[in-house]
Order: sequence, then C-alpha cells, then structure tokens
Amino acid sequence: MGTIKKPFQRESHLRSIIKGFTWRVIAFLDTMAMTMLVTFIVDGKSHIEAGLAIAGFEFIIKIIIYYGHERAWQSAWKDGVFSQKETLFKTATWRVLATATTFIISGKVLGSFAGAAIGIALAESVSKFAFFYLHERLWLKVPLGAVREIVGKN
Repeated sequence: MGTIKKPFQRESHLRSIIKGFTWRVIAFLDTMAMTMLVTFIVDGKSHIEAGLAIAGFEFIIKIIIYYGHERAWQSAWKDGVFSQKETLFKTATWRVLATATTFIISGKVLGSFAGAAIGIALAESVSKFAFFYLHERLWLKVPLGAVREIVGKN
C-alpha cells in the first residue's frame, strides 16, 4: 500500500495577521531601543518621544507591508518546507523593505534624513535581521492549522 500524501496547506490569512502582530511587537521594542541608543550617540540625549513616534508609525505602516510580504512568500512556498536558506532569503528581502521604510519614517519624524535617521535604519537592520530570522524559525515550528484551532476554541 502506498503512502497517502496530505494535500499541501498554505498558511491562513489569520496566521499571517497574528504572525505580523507578534513581529510588530518585537520590532516596536527594537525600534524604541535603537532610536534611543542612536539619538543618544548622535545628540548626547535619548529621544524617547522620537522613539515612540517612529516605532508607532512603523507598527501601523509595516504591519500592512509585512502582511503583503508574508502573502507573497506564501505563493513561493511550493513544497511545504522552508529551508534555512529560504528563511535567510525571506529575511533579507524583508530587511530591504523594512530598512527603507524605517529610514523614511525616521527622517520625517526627526526632520532630517542625515545623522540619526541613517543610524537608526542601519542599527536596526542588524538587530532585526537576527530577530526576524528567529521569529520566522519559531513560527515554522507552529503546525499549520494550530492558529485556527486555538482561535476557533475561544
């Protein structure tokens, strides 16, 4: 008797939304920390208000961009398995989009696209590359259908 193959499942829209939300919480905290660190280095004073503004705008704007990026990657996910190499490539494509967005938001909030805006975009590109990769690998451990099952029970 041959093996019965289950039909390949894609991540649900709900899973992409929840995944986006969990990522944005991590990213919000990282953006706050990087903004405070970089503004301290550049100005000699941490700018908490700027950190909140940049992280807040990013949360709203990037959750939409993240969802689009996530769904685009779903169409590239053909065999149901994401290798570490594919996760690295997905991380790199996200970092390009996200760092450009951070630079634009930081420049607008700070009133200048020089100095701190560049520093914030560069600093978070390093920290968030690692965080995003780990976030992706952790989510790959959550079985497909588990989110629907958990949400459906409540």
